[in-house]
Amino acid sequence: MTTYGVILAGGKSSRMGENKSFLKVDGTPSVERVINTMSKVTDKRILITNDFAAYEHLGLQQYSDRYQDKGPLAGLETAFYHTDGEWYVIAACDMPFDHEDIFTYLLSYRCEDVDAIIPNVDGRDHPLSGIYKRSALPAIQKQIAANNLRVRSFFSDINVVTVDDFSMFDEQIVTKDFFNMNNPEQYMEAKGL
Repeated sequence: MTTYGVILAGGKSSRMGENKSFLKVDGTPSVERVINTMSKVTDKRILITNDFAAYEHLGLQQYSDRYQDKGPLAGLETAFYHTDGEWYVIAACDMPFDHEDIFTYLLSYRCEDVDAIIPNVDGRDHPLSGIYKRSALPAIQKQIAANNLRVRSFFSDINVVTVDDFSMFDEQIVTKDFFNMNNPEQYMEAKGL
């Protein structure tokens, strides 16, 4: 049962004004922090990006979106299409506080009849911090073909488990885990966390 860590780094970082992946938090670029966490909970790691040169130094297998300008849903499709894993742990490059214990907890929900495990914190789903089975690929491709590009657009076609109980974790770990940096103000906030 091979589990892949999929790091999404295909965004344009337009609100940030510079590549979010390489913004340093505690002295380490955000993307490297994510890779470090992924290496503790997955068998293999890949990077989804449209700028291979920028990430070559990381030594990861890279794939560019098979469907250009279709957002993160196309990133999921690309990862599942090009690899042969059974389960995929998804993380965005702008979430520098991903915690291995949260991922391990979510992975504990894996079972035969589940296609996706989606964390929900304070009433909000976090599909780009979710765990997906490769069996979700046809449903994703169907939504891309219909140009329904919201990440959760395919959830009605698969079996989804929503995980909303994180009470066993320190509240600060949970808050930080799901924090992402989209603009300079949030980056400054991240540096203070």
